[in-house]
Amino acid sequence: MSGIASPSPGASAGTRTRTHARTRPRAVLFAVPLVIGLLGAAAPPAGATPHRAGPSLTCRGGGVDPHAQVRYRTEAVIHAPLRTIWKLQTDVVRWPSWQAGVSTMERLDHGPFRKGSAFRWTTPVPPNPTTPATELEITSTVRQLKRNSCIRWTGPAVGAGLRIDGVHVWNFTEVEGGVRVSTEETHTGAQVDANVPAATAILRQGLEAWLRELKTTAEATAIEQRH
Repeated sequence: MSGIASPSPGASAGTRTRTHARTRPRAVLFAVPLVIGLLGAAAPPAGATPHRAGPSLTCRGGGVDPHAQVRYRTEAVIHAPLRTIWKLQTDVVRWPSWQAGVSTMERLDHGPFRKGSAFRWTTPVPPNPTTPATELEITSTVRQLKRNSCIRWTGPAVGAGLRIDGVHVWNFTEVEGGVRVSTEETHTGAQVDANVPAATAILRQGLEAWLRELKTTAEATAIEQRH
């Protein structure tokens, strides 16, 4: 349930592109795990580094919520060109084709992915001690972006009896053999604040699954591009 906020002004139904998970290609389904952290336990991607103390990630001066109790950070080296990874991450209408937990997606603005871009998407959430099973509708707005370097988006995730306000930052750094992708996210809201360890565990599972699926898909795409 990452990234979250109000749609950009002026977006209309006629400008939206909607993608459903059922349209994802069969080959991609077999290429990535079928269950993300929100639907069950997820192993960290190979080479992933879990949350650690130190400065939070930023993008053009903006970071995660410094007051949030629920936060998680992780990173992994992806052995693929930066342009491939960046395209996968910013071509949001195609997320359902490689992210198992993204049920639907609609872009709320036209043109290149940029500061001010907004997108609305849904993801299922299993029952937990404080809320029933539900589907979260997340509306994310890009607040900062530097091409091939970083993205920061914010906004609300809303479901039956549940609201989470999130801030999500991504950093992309070329290293020997690939790209180090780092991600950090914070969640606030009455329900998550009521059980910080459980909410943090769900966030951890979701971020590690996202990073794993990004790594798997980017590396498979890079291999295809070389042949």
